[in-house]
Amino acid sequence: MSDISAAPSTAIGGIKLPGLGDIGAFFKRGDLALAIGVLTILVVLILPLPPLLLDMALAISIIISVLILMTALFIHTPLEFSSFPTVLLIATMLRLALNLASTRLILAHGHEGTDAAGHVIEAFGNFVMSGNFVIGIIVFTILVIVNFVVITKGSGRIAEVAARFHLDAMPGKQMAIDADLSAGLIDEKKARERRQTLEDEGGFFGAMDGASKFVRGDAIAGLLVVFINVIGGMIIGIAQQGLTFAEAARSYTILTVGDGLVTQVPALIVSTAAGLLVSKAGIAGAADKALLKQLSGYPKALGMSGAVMLVMSLLPGIPMLPFLVLGSGAGALAFIVDKRTKLALAAESKKAEADKAESAEEPISVSLKMDDLKVELGYALLPLVNAPDGSDRLTEQIKALRRSLAAEMGFVMPAVRILDNVQLDANTYVIKIKEVEAGSGKVWHGQFMVMDPAGGQVKLPGTHTTEPTFGLPATWVDAGLKDEAAMKGYTVVDAATVLSTHLTELLKNNMAELLSYAEVQKLLKDLPKEQAELLKDLVPSLITVSGIQRVLQILLAERVSIRDLATILEGIAEGVGSSRNPTILAEHVRARIQRQICAQNMSPGGYLPLIALSAKWEQAFAEAMIGQGEERQLAMQPSKLTEFITLVREKFEAAAREGEAPVLVTSAGIRPFVRGIVERFRAQTPVVAQSEIHPRARLKTVGSI
Repeated sequence: MSDISAAPSTAIGGIKLPGLGDIGAFFKRGDLALAIGVLTILVVLILPLPPLLLDMALAISIIISVLILMTALFIHTPLEFSSFPTVLLIATMLRLALNLASTRLILAHGHEGTDAAGHVIEAFGNFVMSGNFVIGIIVFTILVIVNFVVITKGSGRIAEVAARFHLDAMPGKQMAIDADLSAGLIDEKKARERRQTLEDEGGFFGAMDGASKFVRGDAIAGLLVVFINVIGGMIIGIAQQGLTFAEAARSYTILTVGDGLVTQVPALIVSTAAGLLVSKAGIAGAADKALLKQLSGYPKALGMSGAVMLVMSLLPGIPMLPFLVLGSGAGALAFIVDKRTKLALAAESKKAEADKAESAEEPISVSLKMDDLKVELGYALLPLVNAPDGSDRLTEQIKALRRSLAAEMGFVMPAVRILDNVQLDANTYVIKIKEVEAGSGKVWHGQFMVMDPAGGQVKLPGTHTTEPTFGLPATWVDAGLKDEAAMKGYTVVDAATVLSTHLTELLKNNMAELLSYAEVQKLLKDLPKEQAELLKDLVPSLITVSGIQRVLQILLAERVSIRDLATILEGIAEGVGSSRNPTILAEHVRARIQRQICAQNMSPGGYLPLIALSAKWEQAFAEAMIGQGEERQLAMQPSKLTEFITLVREKFEAAAREGEAPVLVTSAGIRPFVRGIVERFRAQTPVVAQSEIHPRARLKTVGSI
């Protein structure tokens, strides 16, 4: 048995002809098929169409309109038929092209008989007119009025209002999505899907508003075409073909009305589909299920309707049978629906009681759940989250903060839950990490915090306070003094920025605690394929995921980014052969990422400012070590430690007065112990080993201890 799709192409006279496989592949291209279809419609507008092809094209127009109506009935949401405006335009162009083709046949061959424009038009004309052209004209006119005045006008108005209301509500819906994302109720993927759906709905309803004008214009064009065909046909038949008035009226009226009906019936069907689609904006599910559920969901309404029908059956002159049957049917349906509703409510009540009995201990388990990050606000600070005008939104800044920290530090911070707390003072906020208070402060919504960059007190009227993040003197002033403060060179920030800045510093100080085991697993899972092979060699034969987590936490505790996870894993792979101690592995990794560490602490001038530890203190720390290998500990005299702390404070404060933010450089052996001392009074001061300084880094010594 031969395979047609594989039939080879042939050559005739040196010209290569396409085979059946080529033709089949050509028609499988949907874009080419659509282009050919549109071009065919345009050709029909220009070239005459034989009656046989016209019959086929009219049949295609009818089946397309029925398909559009059925699709509009069965879809669950309007966006499932988002191509409706395009389909509507093509269907309208098809009907107008067929109108023109049939008009050409009617005017050219109408004198030959009622089948001059094909048998479809003849059948529609004879069936509707029943031998009387007046009846046909009246029926056609009523169809046009129903389509033009009722369905088209109503659906056009619904589309216009839906588009306007949807566009007006779009900013609020966007803010609701951002608020849910910042609160952790949805993830980034779900937020993107909801935003895309919102954009698609806006485009759809806007397109439907314009597409409704196609239907309206189609109805007007159909009415004008019928009028032109009747008048033009009568003139041609009487003046040119020598027909009598009665013969011309009968022949051309049957053809014209038949043509009008063949085109107006599909137009009416498509108009109904358009009305169903735009009126379905608030209904979920297929139209039949949604309508039946809503209409039969109220037994009292059904019962009252049945009672009205029964009363009407008793009126004199009213035929009793139809009203009695309908009234009895409505009453029986009301009884059945009421009984089912009560049974469903009873079943739901029993299920709720059973669930309540099964989950009697649920409140205790729920209370065990912890939020990694939480911001509690006093009632006066609620406008920071849901301001009426959408401005000064705290959620927007927190969203940007999480994105910035992810790019800077290499992992996504947990979602921040924002909620109100009536037990707090009106203008107080509390930041909690793992349900433990990590920081708090007071801000005033609608006012601005003003600070002197030199550290002095601001000389403006307002509420004097202390900046909650760094403890600098600050003043809260009214919005009217904002410009004056800026002109005086003061730093001016709003309430949401103060809170988000405080949150930023707390997050950076507690990043190691926030890097959970699940987050490390996610980071390792997202590694490229090349690095994933290295991970297979490491885990679990040489080190566990918990061990990698501990190394990463040690790095984050000193604000070292873990974004270059591949290099970090390479450093762990090199060091794990000699030791599995996370602290030692972290020191080995730091030497591998020396370029990153130097770049992170580089000054704006492009050099690395440093304060070196003198040989005296290097020797002092080395002599204070006790133990061997991984058991080494620092046992320095308290007086020596106090002296060292004093010297470090003095040197770094002097460097700060000169505008420098240096790093403290020590030897690799004592760096962890020096860092352990320095972080207790200067947590943000980097302590760098000599082996962690990149050979090409520009250095500037600003002091020595």
